[in-house]
Amino acid sequence: MHPVLESHEDNQEALKQRIDPKRVPRHIAVIMDGNGRWAERQGEHRVVGHANGVRSVREALVACREIGVGYLTLYAFSTENWNRPKPEVDALMDLLVKTVVGELEELNANGVRLNTIGDTAALPESCRTTLLDAIAATAKNDRITITLALSYSARWEMVGMARAIAREAKEGLLDPEAITEATVADRLSTAGMPDPELLIRTSGEHRISNFLLWQIAYAELWFTPVMWPDFRKEHLFQAVIDYQCRERRFGLISEQVTPG
Repeated sequence: MHPVLESHEDNQEALKQRIDPKRVPRHIAVIMDGNGRWAERQGEHRVVGHANGVRSVREALVACREIGVGYLTLYAFSTENWNRPKPEVDALMDLLVKTVVGELEELNANGVRLNTIGDTAALPESCRTTLLDAIAATAKNDRITITLALSYSARWEMVGMARAIAREAKEGLLDPEAITEATVADRLSTAGMPDPELLIRTSGEHRISNFLLWQIAYAELWFTPVMWPDFRKEHLFQAVIDYQCRERRFGLISEQVTPG
């Protein structure tokens, strides 16, 4: 093995050994940011950055699988992204189809279940068909679920939830006075999934960008200047190590969380 690669893998393994397997987050969400800027810095078209970001998806998925994360949710395409130049959007949709088809055998071999959230009806028919086929083909896998947030925004999701609750109340199926947090959660696109305990955002930006606003109410946030195409297993391990060093109080005081 090349000395540089061997040193790189040694560093990854050393970081992984620092992770407490009993306190690994069940669900990690990632805002994959910086593809376009990464490409522009290389003097390439923005789409090249998105293509290179596919390797980072693999790395994040493998890292999660290795340490026992059950759910990985990736912000792949927001409702606002439809406003980008049409050639870039078309190239992204084409890349999505090719990536899903190309990775399907690997997903099944590693027990990965594919899922999507968002307004997928807005996607081109070829994308929807490919996604539905891949979701059906991986439905029985149970090692880890990877969810692609496509044509997604939290405000879109909350509007849909509010409409569903209003419709049920109007039809007499739901008592407005009986509405609880669980009522809301059960009508979000992530129903049945645990809330993310850790949210990662790449590229140095420090904002949530309309992503899983209800679900990340108590998530730990980890921001890194690393652009998404440069994101590797060690970066995810670093985020989990940082997560495990934090005291998660959920509104309590330290003494209540760790009694003396």
